[in-house]
Amino acid sequence: MPRRNRSPPAPPLLRELFTPASVAVVGASNRPGAVGTALMRNLLAAGYRGVAYPVNPSWKSVSGVRCYPDVDALPEAPELGIVIVPAARVAEVVRALGRRGTRGVIIISSGFREVGGAGVAREQTVVEVARRYRMSLVGPNCFGVLNTDPAVSLNATFSESLPPRGSIAFVSQSGALCAGILQYGISERIGFSRFVSVGNRAGVDENDLLAALANDESTRVILLYVESLADGRRFLAEAREVTPRKPILVIKSGRTPAGERAAQSHTGSLADSARDALFDALFEQSGVLRMESIGELFRAARLFSSSLRFRGPRLAILTNSGGPGIVAADAATRHGFSLSRLSARTAARIRERLSPSASIANPLDMTADATADQYSVALRGLLGEPTVDGAFVIATPTGTLTGRAAAEAILRGRGRRSKPIAACLFGLTDLSQDVGFLEAAGVPTFTFPEEGIQALSALARYAERVREPPEKPRRFPVDRGRADAALARAESLGTSVLPPTLARELLEAYGIRFPPSRLVRSAEAAVAAAEAIGYPVVLKVASPEIPHKTDVGGVALHLSDAAAVRRAWNEMQQALARRAPHARRDTFEIEPMVTGGPELLVGVQREPTFGPVLAFGLGGVYVEVLRDVTFRLAPIDEREARQWVASATAYPLLRGVRGEPPRDIAAVSEALERVSQLSVERPEVLELDLNPLVPRPRGRGVIALDARVVVRRSSRSGRRA
Repeated sequence: MPRRNRSPPAPPLLRELFTPASVAVVGASNRPGAVGTALMRNLLAAGYRGVAYPVNPSWKSVSGVRCYPDVDALPEAPELGIVIVPAARVAEVVRALGRRGTRGVIIISSGFREVGGAGVAREQTVVEVARRYRMSLVGPNCFGVLNTDPAVSLNATFSESLPPRGSIAFVSQSGALCAGILQYGISERIGFSRFVSVGNRAGVDENDLLAALANDESTRVILLYVESLADGRRFLAEAREVTPRKPILVIKSGRTPAGERAAQSHTGSLADSARDALFDALFEQSGVLRMESIGELFRAARLFSSSLRFRGPRLAILTNSGGPGIVAADAATRHGFSLSRLSARTAARIRERLSPSASIANPLDMTADATADQYSVALRGLLGEPTVDGAFVIATPTGTLTGRAAAEAILRGRGRRSKPIAACLFGLTDLSQDVGFLEAAGVPTFTFPEEGIQALSALARYAERVREPPEKPRRFPVDRGRADAALARAESLGTSVLPPTLARELLEAYGIRFPPSRLVRSAEAAVAAAEAIGYPVVLKVASPEIPHKTDVGGVALHLSDAAAVRRAWNEMQQALARRAPHARRDTFEIEPMVTGGPELLVGVQREPTFGPVLAFGLGGVYVEVLRDVTFRLAPIDEREARQWVASATAYPLLRGVRGEPPRDIAAVSEALERVSQLSVERPEVLELDLNPLVPRPRGRGVIALDARVVVRRSSRSGRRA
């Protein structure tokens, strides 16, 4: 989605939208079932501390409050306008509010871009009016805004229920989801600080709200529900600023593989077919945690809204029931925890206070006859162990251990230690009062063990992601004259796909090595070139119109003498005539045969939302079959490149297997950085493939055996941009 050209929201965004001293509800009503009726009633019922002005020429009063016929009749300029009128009248109302000096407007009305047709132009008109008067605009087609601060108590939504006060800010692109989320929060005792439905995002979007909520003292954790991103590049920048201070948890819906266009490169094909992986890369690089379900989102948010934080992934599990303990241990392993081994000293200290039947390990199973005092002793010992970063406590009430006794024992065992702890009171009876007692004391409690472990894993992942802030990307020396000349030559040829020689020129200018190569146009010239280079050699077709040479018989390997070269030439001519009859096929390449080492793919795909996206993984002829490729957004720094390589499926191959020598892993990482630099500095490069890129033994670098580059064609000569 192209970036909209709009002015930034007038500061301070939080005051305009969340703490206005006065609100005008344009479209307020007394008509049963009307949205204007519900919103005005909700505003008053929540105990709004400011001044509320209903505006509607059809009523003298609304909900017992004097009603004004239009915005111009109001006794003062409202700080916030809430608009609930037919779509055709919205621009007129926003203009009237702007003339009065209103700085924020929430448009509940629908009938804009979401309906297409005339709605698109209608929305653009509203945007232009809001921009002219420097108004922060939320919506249109949105659910509204909530602020639970008792000093404000703003319920500018058509939800009847105001959730409890809390420290969770929720931003949703879906208005329909909001009512259900509010009800869920109330039933699960989840408190909110702010709540925003951005609707069509014609004005304020998730990026604006991230920047504002970063400085909101009432908010400890930010939750997002998005179906798309307004600007992926800005999201990366804003989230990187916010996540070291506050966790951001997101649900990104729409996990579909549909591409926006047919791509000409391996990288483009992979990115389009695995588009959702781009969001994973964006969230990982920005420190944002992606959740798979609403339940997971709010279970993790409950932990983050407390002061609990992990310093490492080492977890201890305490239980009085073997089954739930095993379930928790399995879940911990799946979610990346390591179950710390207890020191002999800690184990001995705990053992002397427990039943002989207890299993002093991790999980620590005290068995069903454990008492409340034994729970306290065991938990105190686990939290005192230096190799334990946090604990998960499972208590199944028995005849001698009530839920309340277990809850009190957990609090005594925790004492004043700051290590994170969560609990699961696991039983068939109603334990809601005991759960509430624990949570009021700062111990998040879960119904099932695996839910608690999953939530704790979000804490651990967050600690890992924000431990090391991003570095400044390295800048490598570049032969800019050579790169400029290659791109200028392609421009003069009027081609969007660089011929192999020009693709090589561009990449070599950025420090990517290729084997020596000679262009030939006849079998005899191919033999002469092979003699000069030295056998064995490779024969390849050099046509920008044949993107995947192997598919059409355009590559011949291991040619060991002149007879093999001539035979390969003749066979290739026949294969190309049959499989690529309309492609230009008058030029071929002779290169030395390079063997040994895994074949890798390094690529670039320029996305409308994300900008340059880097791809890395196993390459070769099966790249689109195996699809073992992951993505990052450029630019990447040196540490990101190293970690990316280390996380790849191909990494064990790079370290050396079955007697093969270790490969030059540092050179692979550097190649990623160099391609990243090229993608940022050369915006005309739309797609790029290095496939295969072969890592040589340690200390000998990497070598690219083939390259494909697609560039944006200039419109200066009348060609397609």
